[in-house]
Amino acid sequence: MYSVSDSDRPRLVPSAPQSSVGAPCPVVLAEEHVLRLSYYLESERLTPEWLAAPVRPPRPNWSDDLCAVVTFERAYAHMFGPPNDEAFSGHPLAARGLEPYSVFEIEHSSWLRGLMQMNSVHPYHRVDRFSALRHWVFSFHDSTFECIALGYSIGLARGTPWSVLEDVANDS
Repeated sequence: MYSVSDSDRPRLVPSAPQSSVGAPCPVVLAEEHVLRLSYYLESERLTPEWLAAPVRPPRPNWSDDLCAVVTFERAYAHMFGPPNDEAFSGHPLAARGLEPYSVFEIEHSSWLRGLMQMNSVHPYHRVDRFSALRHWVFSFHDSTFECIALGYSIGLARGTPWSVLEDVANDS
């Protein structure tokens, strides 16, 4: 985990589809240049925009549950693990509005500033390479996912979080 300063500000991203509040079962697929996250959605809470979005069909004879597939652009770092919803008040940004079952962007991120400081010893370090990066938090029932990336896109697919990531990876 990282330490926060007075400048860190969580901002809710209301456009993200609602993860399942019971068992989102998030799965992370990470390589050096690829970072994807998938999880079950709370289908009853989807906005009209998400209800109208294209959905990748399931594999034959597989689950037809609805999942989000998040693809991060130019991912730089990520963390996946605690806290869960019952210990969420222990997250260093919880007192500033970070909540479970939501997606947030952390404005003026201490974690991002720390990563930039760590990289500053590199002989070819350039601050402008970090200026467009952003800190994202996806908080779930049993875990929290955080990453530093340029941005992300979300698609919908039917299956399990594991199977939809496997399908997307095989298509890449």
